[in-house]
Amino acid sequence: VSSLAIYLAEDRVCLQMGDPENPQLSKDGDIILGGIFSFHRSWINRRDTYMHKPLPLQCIRGFQYAQAMLFAIDEINNSSDLLPGITLGCKIYDSCGSIARGVRASLALINSQETTFKLSDKCTKPAQVQAIMGESSSSPNMAAATVIGPFHIPLISHFATCACLSDKNKYPSFLRTIPSDHYQSRALAQLVKYFGWTWVGAVRSNDDYGNNGMATVIETAEELGICVEYSVAVFRTDPMIKILQIIDIIKSSTSKVIVTFLSPGDLNVLLQEFSQHNLTGYQWVGSEGWIFDSHTAAMDVHHILDGAVGLSIPKAHVTGMKEYILDVKQLNSSSKELFREFWEALFDCKFENSASTTTENQRECSGHEDLAGVKNTFTDMSLMPIFYNIYKEVYAVAHALHDILSCNNTCNKTILHHIKRIRFKTKEGDEVYFNENGDPPAKYEIINWQPTENGNVEFVPVGLYDASLPADRQLTLTNRTLVWAQNSEQVPVSVCSEKCPPGTRKVLQKGKPVCCYDCLRCADGEISNSTDSISCVRCHSEFWSNERRDACIKKKEEFLSYEEMMGALLTAASLLGTCLTAVVMFIFFRYRRTPIVRANNSELSFLLLFSLTLCFLCSLTFIGRPSGWSCMLRHTAFGITFVLCISCVLGKTMVVLMAFRATLPGSNVMKWFGPAQQRLSVLGFTLIQVFICLLWLTISPPFPFKNIKDFKDRIILECALGSAVGFWAVLGYIGLLAIMLIFCAVWVTFIPAYVSSPGKFSVAVEIFAILSSGFGLLICIFIPKCYIILLKPERNTKRNLMGKEAPTH
Repeated sequence: VSSLAIYLAEDRVCLQMGDPENPQLSKDGDIILGGIFSFHRSWINRRDTYMHKPLPLQCIRGFQYAQAMLFAIDEINNSSDLLPGITLGCKIYDSCGSIARGVRASLALINSQETTFKLSDKCTKPAQVQAIMGESSSSPNMAAATVIGPFHIPLISHFATCACLSDKNKYPSFLRTIPSDHYQSRALAQLVKYFGWTWVGAVRSNDDYGNNGMATVIETAEELGICVEYSVAVFRTDPMIKILQIIDIIKSSTSKVIVTFLSPGDLNVLLQEFSQHNLTGYQWVGSEGWIFDSHTAAMDVHHILDGAVGLSIPKAHVTGMKEYILDVKQLNSSSKELFREFWEALFDCKFENSASTTTENQRECSGHEDLAGVKNTFTDMSLMPIFYNIYKEVYAVAHALHDILSCNNTCNKTILHHIKRIRFKTKEGDEVYFNENGDPPAKYEIINWQPTENGNVEFVPVGLYDASLPADRQLTLTNRTLVWAQNSEQVPVSVCSEKCPPGTRKVLQKGKPVCCYDCLRCADGEISNSTDSISCVRCHSEFWSNERRDACIKKKEEFLSYEEMMGALLTAASLLGTCLTAVVMFIFFRYRRTPIVRANNSELSFLLLFSLTLCFLCSLTFIGRPSGWSCMLRHTAFGITFVLCISCVLGKTMVVLMAFRATLPGSNVMKWFGPAQQRLSVLGFTLIQVFICLLWLTISPPFPFKNIKDFKDRIILECALGSAVGFWAVLGYIGLLAIMLIFCAVWVTFIPAYVSSPGKFSVAVEIFAILSSGFGLLICIFIPKCYIILLKPERNTKRNLMGKEAPTH
């Protein structure tokens, strides 16, 4: 490189090795600024034998950037407010996109170009320029920034976006007027998420720009739930076999969205193969590297990229810049050789005695051709935002120099120190400043490629991304209609699996990314009320899932009601029993003086009929919605009244037994079981049950209870026993008294039926047992007597009851 030198002992001088680097454009001034742009895009290749110097570069591109820099310098020199009395000059070098040439130009700008100099100068001269306007690409800037960083000379780029350049430990003197890809990468991922694309492919340039940018895109995409089906890298010099491998990967993929972090040159290589393989219908998402590049749009003759969306630098307008850039004749006074080369490329002509090869039918250049009718890459002003970045670079340096010249002798005179702290507004009203990483504020326009009627493409702004806003308001889209791939107005769908509707949950497919899943219906009692739910939520214990499993509905409350058939039948049976008992009671009262009534101990008979009436009515407390009073009343009232029934029956039974014993000679047992003793026995048996019930109600009474365990989809309203011991004590006492009677079989069968019956059926079993017992007593004891009283009155005599009358036939 140009800074290398050798020490010659004899003449004590340093001799520069290699040819000196000369600028393609230069302008005299008091303070010199450096510029490195790619005037050329490619060069003649030749296999190096290291026996000759490399061939010179031969191609054309990038004069617009140089013109933008010259425009800003001329404007500052004509200003009376900024750097008054001082003129800016420049030296502009051509790197042709070569990293090696960029480094070589950087060293040439900071070193003297004398071929020999004295050893006392230590082979190093003071910097020849105060700042360098850097290359367009990230990789050349990384190399140049590494070389000139130790000299604290600012290197400012207008188009190098790699986030890696924000590392001030590696690149302490690098700044830029274009936002870092740190923001663009996240914006691209958010843009993909905004349109609902969760299954995408990724294609990147195989350089620092593409690799670093895409790495951040993928990282952010994964955080947003987006899956990348494939990620491939391409470079414009890759062999065809690698390009075809990438094409095969894209063809075999199922994603319909391609997210790109590509430079225009790398994208153009892919476009050619896409056209040859007729690959259409893909939705392209692009970075600012190509999304508003008119040259790329012109090369897309098969409209592969129509409908593409991406991020671009916001549109800009600088008064007078367009006219200055198009005034290319001024180049003739700066570099005649460069002017002739550029003019030949611009008008496709050849000057007389031109060193380049003249093709057939190529006309001769006059040097006075009219640019007004020319329409090509140079005359296209779609890159005005980038020209504006160069304009801001020059002004940033000018403001830093102005601050240095205006401060006293004690201030820091380093231009890098001042340029990091400048803050000013351009004549167009835009504020220019750098953050601690040397980056400007991040703001992007969202661009949509929309084909026009004449077959061209229009870059239509459809939204804005501003990283300075809160996260939920950074990305905004206008109401303008977007055009998608294949000129469709419908947003393309690119998902590995369709969205899971409410009522289902996502279950990942084994061995596949998180975006590939199956939708499983929520289980009974669980719901999901959002799309793509990862889990189902169990309903509250009193609620149940609906048929669609997307909402919890209140469980149906179930109890034995009067409205349902079973409840109505049991109510009718209860009322029937009550009525029959009342009729029997009326008959017995009407015929109370007849022998058959008097012989059956009318007092106990009426008490038994009264208790039977209460038993039939007690069954009604088991029907209807359970309440606090009904729960306490249903078991205790029945227990007491039924014990009263059984006590009366036992009393009547004991009277019969005693009567048979009284017929024995010398027996006087009847005096020990007279009416008073009968009443006391009934009262005593009943009071025991009353005591048990009072003890039950005092310690742990029954209470209304919602049973949600026996049935999942409904609530059983029932009466909790409170104390199970109290309940079974009441039933046990009834069973103990009933064991002497035939209807004890009813209560023996009741216990297993009651325990095994679910929900309201257990209540029905209990009512059935009560009614069966009541009807059993009523039918067995009183119906035969009523039959005799009403239908066989001739048998209702004392002699007949004593068995002293012969039966008649």
